[in-house]
Amino acid sequence: MADTYTQLYVHIVFSVKGRHALIPKHHKPELHKYITGIITNKKQKLIQINSMPDHIHILVGMTPDVALSGLVKDIKVNSTRFINQKRWTMGQFAWQEGFGAFSYSHSQIPQVATYIENQEAHHSHQTFRDEYLKFLERFEVAYDLKYVFDPVADPPSEK
Repeated sequence: MADTYTQLYVHIVFSVKGRHALIPKHHKPELHKYITGIITNKKQKLIQINSMPDHIHILVGMTPDVALSGLVKDIKVNSTRFINQKRWTMGQFAWQEGFGAFSYSHSQIPQVATYIENQEAHHSHQTFRDEYLKFLERFEVAYDLKYVFDPVADPPSEK
């Protein structure tokens, strides 16, 4: 075969360290634009992005030449630097270690994109913790609850 043809769609989810509400609604558009730039510069296709104060959802169409873990690392490292340079939080902003990634077929993309777009509605009656655990269960991902989330700590303070 002369070329490589793929259709890979991944829904990426990760939280703010300690699940603190550190992403204010008024900064979401700027953060989303910045992360879109990271994904685009890696030659991947952003399909949908939305964040809540304590976590983010990103739906990406991926090419097989980019490792998922490398893409997520680039998003986290660079967006952390961006948020800290902008001084959007008191103290140092950080994302929690690890992430969730869930694959979908092409036919599921509209529903997943709508789900991500409607995060505010979902979280009016469900916590991020509950949402994330439901993803793990729905996708039959084996997990040990004590390793899923960093312990909730006091929010960062000015140093």
